[in-house]
Amino acid sequence: MIIIFVMIAVNMIGGRFSNPLDWLQHKILLLPAIVIGLTFHEAAHGFVSYKLGDPTPKNQGRLTLDPRAHMDPFGFLALIFAGFGWGIPVQIDPRYYKHPRRDEFFVSIAGVTTNFIIALIAMIINTLLLMNNIVDSGSVVTQVLNYMVVINIILMCFNLLPIPPLDGFSILTQIFDLRKYSWYYSFYNKGFLLLMVFVLLGVTDNFLGKGVSLVYNFMLEITLRVIQVL
Repeated sequence: MIIIFVMIAVNMIGGRFSNPLDWLQHKILLLPAIVIGLTFHEAAHGFVSYKLGDPTPKNQGRLTLDPRAHMDPFGFLALIFAGFGWGIPVQIDPRYYKHPRRDEFFVSIAGVTTNFIIALIAMIINTLLLMNNIVDSGSVVTQVLNYMVVINIILMCFNLLPIPPLDGFSILTQIFDLRKYSWYYSFYNKGFLLLMVFVLLGVTDNFLGKGVSLVYNFMLEITLRVIQVL
């Protein structure tokens, strides 16, 4: 929590709150993307785990698109004020899986895959609206859809960082069976603190900047091909 408050203070000192009205308008337009991105990301983990035989997400009420079931208050506030955040992680029990490593891999990629799909759909809709002159580039609809694209790509890339407890580390854990190594649990327990330090020092910015740009351009190519077919 101390790190989160430090990042909020850094943002304030950096001048992000120098124009409160512009900042407030920006955050209001950002809210739909944040709520949908985090909610669908966590719900996807729960749904896939449940379909693979694990009743835990259902028993804990996570098989829903109600944001209240998935939004972590501190993670939500951090995303608003500090530029990064998280939802409530979905608890799973791999003992119910028929093929634990394979099935846990599918659960791990469910969230980021969902973020990719949401971003792609938003980009296609936005492009079609602009091409058919239904909205202009400065409209509220366009801005909300643009944020929907960018925020979901950011959530996808951020969660693919190979640092626990993010999905990227879980994916690597299943691929390389990392639990068999003696350092695994010690590293996992320190992962969140390490992640916050990396974020605070800006270490993750380089990866996210390049990653978001690559995914955005790739998604744009897909969008143009889809529109040609339509």
